[in-house]
Parts: sequence; C-alpha cells; structure tokens
Amino acid sequence: MKAHGPLRGVKVVEFVGLGPAPFCAMLLSDLGADVIRIDRPGAGGGGAADVLARGRRSVGVNLKSAEGVETC
Repeated sequence: MKAHGPLRGVKVVEFVGLGPAPFCAMLLSDLGADVIRIDRPGAGGGGAADVLARGRRSVGVNLKSAEGVETC
C-alpha cells in the first residue's frame, strides 16, 4: 500500500518504550510517514492486539549486543 498524506517520504525510527511514543508514531504513520519500530527481541509486542502498532513495520533488535548495534 502506498503511503498518502503530508508526511509521505519521511522516515521515522521508533524505539519501543512506554509513554506517548507509540501513540505519536501511530499518528505519524497515519499521516504518511514510513515508521520502523525497533522492538526488544522476544518482547512479543506489535501483534494483532496492539492497536498502537498499526501501519508500521517492526524488527526485534538487541541493542546491547555488538551485532544489534551493527544492524541499526
């Protein structure tokens, strides 16, 4: 599906956490931004029950390992 909206062409990286970040990323995605969500491996987030994850791709990366840092 092609992105539509005023933020089409903008890329955003979301590091999953608590607070307003997931809601903000959802709104940015709704406005057409390409949002990539960085999850903790094995956290189980972003499933069908996670309404705030709609419209975003996600990848599980361990940022405490050298391999995870290289990925980003």
